[in-house]
Amino acid sequence: MTISASAQVITCFFLLAIFTPLLGVYIAKVFTHKEGEFFPAFLKKIENFIYTLSGIDKDKEMSAEQYLMKLLCFNFIGILSVIALLRLQWYLPLNPEHFTAPSWPLALNIAISFVTNTNLQAYSGETTLSYLSQMLSLGVQNFLSAATGLSVMVALIRGITRQTSETVGNFFVDMIRGVFYILLPLSILIAAIFVTQGVVQTFNPYPKVETVQGDTQTIPLGPVASFEAIKQLGSNGGGFFNANSAHPFENPTQLTNILQTVMILLIPIASIFTFGHMIKSKKHALMIIGTLSFMFVGALIAANIAEYSLNEAIGSYPFLEGKETRIGINNSVLWTVATTATSNGSANAAISSHSPMTGGIALYNIMLGEVIFGGVGVGLAGLIMFILLTVFLCGLMVGRSPEFLGKKVEKREIQWVVIAILSPSALILIGSFFSCLLPFTSSGVSQHGPHGLTEILYAFSSAAGNNGSSFAGFNMNTNYYLLLLSAVMLLGRLSIIVASVKIAGLLAKKHIAPPSIGAMQTHSVLFSVLLVGVILIVGALTFFPPLSLGPILEQMLMARGETF
Repeated sequence: MTISASAQVITCFFLLAIFTPLLGVYIAKVFTHKEGEFFPAFLKKIENFIYTLSGIDKDKEMSAEQYLMKLLCFNFIGILSVIALLRLQWYLPLNPEHFTAPSWPLALNIAISFVTNTNLQAYSGETTLSYLSQMLSLGVQNFLSAATGLSVMVALIRGITRQTSETVGNFFVDMIRGVFYILLPLSILIAAIFVTQGVVQTFNPYPKVETVQGDTQTIPLGPVASFEAIKQLGSNGGGFFNANSAHPFENPTQLTNILQTVMILLIPIASIFTFGHMIKSKKHALMIIGTLSFMFVGALIAANIAEYSLNEAIGSYPFLEGKETRIGINNSVLWTVATTATSNGSANAAISSHSPMTGGIALYNIMLGEVIFGGVGVGLAGLIMFILLTVFLCGLMVGRSPEFLGKKVEKREIQWVVIAILSPSALILIGSFFSCLLPFTSSGVSQHGPHGLTEILYAFSSAAGNNGSSFAGFNMNTNYYLLLLSAVMLLGRLSIIVASVKIAGLLAKKHIAPPSIGAMQTHSVLFSVLLVGVILIVGALTFFPPLSLGPILEQMLMARGETF
């Protein structure tokens, strides 16, 4: 690792250490302070005008069932809207390249992908979608899907902190506040910085230039800076261009690479501080931060060791294939671990070209539910599922009624926890099973042997975990994969959202009991160790067989100098 690369990695961690606690407190204030207590009067007037225009009663709270129903209906309308805009693309303005409408399976896949915050791309943006489609369909959903995740997180925290309450908040108020006070101002600031660094922001048609060899080349353009900002902040990850953040128009300099890496982790880590602030337990938040940081750094070290090891099969040292030389190995590995530890899914290198071990680490991060910081909102919700499961298992072992922050964790909560944890796992394994079994599915896989299996596992893991990153070389633009992965993305998103809101409603109705002498300390080192054990063991028991036939076997073959 060079001094320059080390400095950039350290800079990322330094910026995160400074800004995530501040942003975490700010997010908590956005969702907890009442009118006139925190924001300037002119901002409150704008917010109230939005409520009036939309017909929203901001003072009326919702039960968990009402909250969930409004959320699902809102997202369903979003899916229909995106499909309509994409299918009418040819007739709409801001289409200087005169792109025709994508097929209905592709339009459905794109709509579900962006509404569920997955952003799995079976298309090349620069050759498929108009500027209006990129902005009005995908860009808008980048904001709304991230705000939906924040709303689910806040509803779950309210369920934990409230007692004998029949309500968990107002979905529309939470969503509007998430966009208006958090995502929009941060995106404007970051987009302005990106423009100064050379990220393109224009509505001009694609220029055609003559190359040195005398050929004609088309240069894709677009309103990229504004798209890129919310792409990273909202854990969306879908690129304006097919090459994503490896493209020089999306990520042109070392500064933009550092900023985008920070943005991937910014709100997910800040959400943990938000959780600690809202439950009034900084110790618990710091325990979570320490636990996840330990897992993140461990994955980062293992991946770096793998990338700097000798590839006996082809005599390569280190692994440079699939990486931008201006970005380098270390920043590529940091990005890969960060984007799969969260549900961001963007890429500045080809994950398929990483060493088998690094690709396996990225795959395992997603399979764990991306709980190592997670995505915007739903990442913390997923982690709370594992915390509740750990509390429940520990309570059973010591013969005590499981409690979390004064609330009893009982049968109904654990049933929803199991649904949230096991549903994505089942989707991954079932989808991969049929894709390996059916003969006509092999056209989507570029390689055979363990690498081909990893491509299939990664596609379904990315869809079920609402990550959206691609293993490269895997062609999902067939009707089979478009439709099946659409269903997997939708069910994966619903499993965590429905479970979180349902648990919020169940916990909100309960009393908060004062801590007793024998109660488990959920901010202790012991609980941290138990939490890591539960997360890793659940992942290992579920996915060790397919992992052993995929990236683990490929790594072992490579160490022996064998290919397949």
